[in-house]
Amino acid sequence: MDDLRELLELTAAIAADFYETLPERPVFPRGTHDELHAALGGPLPAGPTPARNVVADLAAAVDTGLVAEPSGRYFGFVIGGSTPASLAADWLASAWDQNAVLYVASPAASVVEEVAGAWLLELLGLPADASIGFVTGAQMANFTALAAARHHVLAAVGWDVEQDGLTGAPKIDVIVGAHRHGTLDRALRMLGLGTPRHVIPTDDEGRMLAEHLHLSDAPTIVCAQAGEVNTGASDPFHAIADACDAAPNAWLHVDGAFGLWANASPSLCAYVDGVERADSWSTDAHKWLNVPYDSGVVVTRHPESHSAAFSLRAAYLVASDTRDALDWNPESSRRARGFPVYAAIRALGREGVADLIERCCAHARAFADGLRGLGAEILNDVELNQVLFCFDSDERTEAILRGVQESGEAWMGGTTWNGRSAIRISVSNWQTTSEDVERTLAAYAGQLAAR
Repeated sequence: MDDLRELLELTAAIAADFYETLPERPVFPRGTHDELHAALGGPLPAGPTPARNVVADLAAAVDTGLVAEPSGRYFGFVIGGSTPASLAADWLASAWDQNAVLYVASPAASVVEEVAGAWLLELLGLPADASIGFVTGAQMANFTALAAARHHVLAAVGWDVEQDGLTGAPKIDVIVGAHRHGTLDRALRMLGLGTPRHVIPTDDEGRMLAEHLHLSDAPTIVCAQAGEVNTGASDPFHAIADACDAAPNAWLHVDGAFGLWANASPSLCAYVDGVERADSWSTDAHKWLNVPYDSGVVVTRHPESHSAAFSLRAAYLVASDTRDALDWNPESSRRARGFPVYAAIRALGREGVADLIERCCAHARAFADGLRGLGAEILNDVELNQVLFCFDSDERTEAILRGVQESGEAWMGGTTWNGRSAIRISVSNWQTTSEDVERTLAAYAGQLAAR
C-alpha cells in the first residue's frame, strides 16, 4: 500500500502542475501527431513496467499534445471546466471503482444519484417527480429520451416496440427545427426512426418558427432546442408545447445540452420560458455545471415510459426496491457519474450555480462589445454564452481565426452561419476571468493589426 500511496501522490502532483501552468500554457498544444506517436509508441511491451514509471512517462509523453481545455481562455465547442470539488470527487469515483449498474453493486452510488438527481431537477426547474438518468453526454441523453418517447407514443396506439420492434409498427412523425444539433439526427438513426423529414424553418437566430408547426393524429415526437449551438438562442417553448398539447399523441423533447442551464439563473430563465412544459429533456453536466467528462443527464416527465424502454431483468441480476440505475439509461456496467455531480452542486449551491452561469454570460457580452470595437460584425443576439461573429470577408475571418488559434493565447472554433464563414466563442468555464477576455481580445487586435 505504501507503493500505491506514493503513486497516487505522484499523480496528484502531476495533475496540480498541469493546473498551475494553465495560464502560461499555449491553449492549443504545439506537439505534432508524429512527435506524439514517437513519444508514446514502440513495440508491445514484453514485460511489466513499474506503475510509477508508467505514469511519469505517460505524463511527459503527452504533455505537448494536451489541449488546455480547463483554461479560462479555451472557448471551443461549449466545453466547460471542472470545479475543484467535482474534480476531486471524480478522482474518488475512480479510486472507489464502483459499478453503478445496480443498488446492490453500490448503495452509495445509487443514493448519490437519487440525491443529486433531485437537486438537478430543482435547479433546472423541472418536475420533482420526473425520472432521471446519468449518461455520458447529451448524445446519449437525447437517445435515452427519444427511446422513452418512442415507447410512449407507440404504446398509446397499442404497439409494444420493446416486444415487437419497429417492423410493421405505426409510423412515428418526427418533427425537428432546421437548426437542430446533429446529435438528434444521430440518436434518431440509432433508434431506427431515420433522418427526420419534417423540418420546421427557423428565424435568423436559429429558433423554430412555431407557426409552421402543424401536428397530425399520428404518433408524433417534436424535438425542440434550448441553446442553439452557434447563437445560444432557444425555441419558443410555450407555442410549441401548445401545439403538442392540442395533438392526440405527441411527445415534446428538448435538447438542452447547455441552454437548459439558463433555467438555473433568475436573471436568464426568461430565455427558456416554458421549457418545463416538455415531456423530456437532455443536458450536460460537463458543460455548465463544470464537472469532468463524461457526464450527461436525461430527464423525463413519464417515468413509466422511461423505465419501460430500458429496464432489464435476469436471474443473475439482483434487483432492489430502491434505485437501480440500469432502469434509466442504456448502459449496464457504468461509471458512478453521480459523485462529481453531487460534489459540484454541494460545493456551489443554488447561488453558486447561478453565479457561474451569469458570469459566463457577462463575459460573452464583454466579448461582443470588445469585438465590435475591433470592427467585427456580431451575428447573434448575445443572450447566453455564445458569441457569433465575422469580419469583412470569409478569407479575412478565416485568416484571423487561424492566427489567434496559432498564437496559443486562446482557442475557439470556426463555423458557417447563413452561408458565411464565422467564428464562435463559447464561454462555459468557471475559470474564465475578465483578464482572460482582455487577453483574447488583445490577440484579435494583434491579428487585425498584422493584416
